[in-house]
Amino acid sequence: MKSIRNILVASDFSAASRPAFRRALDLAKANSAALWIAHVAAMPMPMSADGYVLPRMYDEMAQAIRADAQKRLRALLERARKEGVRGRALLLKGVPHEAIVRAARAHRADMIVLGTHGRTGMARFFVGSVAARVVAAASCPVMTVRGR
Repeated sequence: MKSIRNILVASDFSAASRPAFRRALDLAKANSAALWIAHVAAMPMPMSADGYVLPRMYDEMAQAIRADAQKRLRALLERARKEGVRGRALLLKGVPHEAIVRAARAHRADMIVLGTHGRTGMARFFVGSVAARVVAAASCPVMTVRGR
């Protein structure tokens, strides 16, 4: 098996992504690998009840979302560093599964680790599964970790 030097862990900051982050940290430590901690920022919908949001308001909402995501990414990065893992934070834009796969390729990830909410049935049908789409599109192994 190819050695693991770069691991990309994707987090949506939910409870379901915490076990995946823990597993990615353990893998990074065990393999002396670099850990790329990624989050895909969900941009606000550019509409209000009357169908329009001023560009300035949209920009302010988007900036607040990015600032919050950066803060959370820094906290995860600090946790990794405290455990002796080299890491970098990535704030991504776009469709989540596409952005994760693109980042994994760009950073030459040997493995992607991400949590799954464990939805089944109609909930999975309507909400979809980022994890399933990443597994289908990734060019490297993907480890999914079920959230609690």
